[in-house]
Amino acid sequence: MGNEKKFIQKEKMKSMKRKNRIYEIVFCFLIGVVSLTCVLPFIHIFSKSISKEAYVIANKVLLFPKGFSLKAYEKIFADQSILRSMFVTIIVTTAFTMIGMFLTTSAAYALSRKELKGRKVMAFMIMVTMYFAGGTIPDYLLMSNLNMLDTWWCLILPLSFSAYNFLIMRNNFSASVSESLVESAIIDGADHFRILKNIVIPLTKPILATITLFYAVGRWNAYQDALYYIKQRTDLRPLQLKLYYLIVSAQESFQAEGVATGTITNPEVLKAACVIFATLPIICIYPFAQKYFVQGVMVGAVKE
Repeated sequence: MGNEKKFIQKEKMKSMKRKNRIYEIVFCFLIGVVSLTCVLPFIHIFSKSISKEAYVIANKVLLFPKGFSLKAYEKIFADQSILRSMFVTIIVTTAFTMIGMFLTTSAAYALSRKELKGRKVMAFMIMVTMYFAGGTIPDYLLMSNLNMLDTWWCLILPLSFSAYNFLIMRNNFSASVSESLVESAIIDGADHFRILKNIVIPLTKPILATITLFYAVGRWNAYQDALYYIKQRTDLRPLQLKLYYLIVSAQESFQAEGVATGTITNPEVLKAACVIFATLPIICIYPFAQKYFVQGVMVGAVKE
């Protein structure tokens, strides 16, 4: 009887291992498919950016470049104002991220404290902005009345606080920081500024890195606000807006004279090169923040 029980247990273990192995294979396959949907479009865009225009026009470029050519990148770097736009984007992104993190961290900590009266009302008022907005015309009139058009501040201040990022960070503060730890610090004489600096921030580095990445990537990729607010001062055009005008100019030139002469860079090739040029800095930074990004998203998903 004992040998039969051991034999039955071994068979059950083998069956469970087979099932687990099948599940692992299925999950790996699904994850692989999802990963390919993210990677393959980028590879396709990169291949188009370094292929000859004839192959791109004929839709013969899929995952591998055909007829190696860097004409599109040469056109991008030939415009000296590109470097100026890159400098503007770096300054705006840095200032925007710093201000956004300061405002979000301060608001999230304050509204995560239960002793703050009216915190639910204030949190609700912030959440309302996620569903209702004033619109483009009121925003433009506000910028005009504040004399912020064609200035650095119209690119930095309007979007420097995100209600979505605030909610994630507030939930993270509530889940990651023990209430007894905060109470002990208050008994020892620490004020809230010291608690935030020495206790809350060190314990919530993953979510801070995640929100920082959200702010930086969002500002880096944005161009519509600059399209509306920057009209006279072309030296304040960020990189994304500059590349937008470069593509529009290439499309107009290609339609007017490029088809006949063959001297104008095809807009599709130029567009692909602009995407790679604008995305490369974020791709270089992301691997260093990936660990904190994954941890922050998982912890930030915890509800109150």
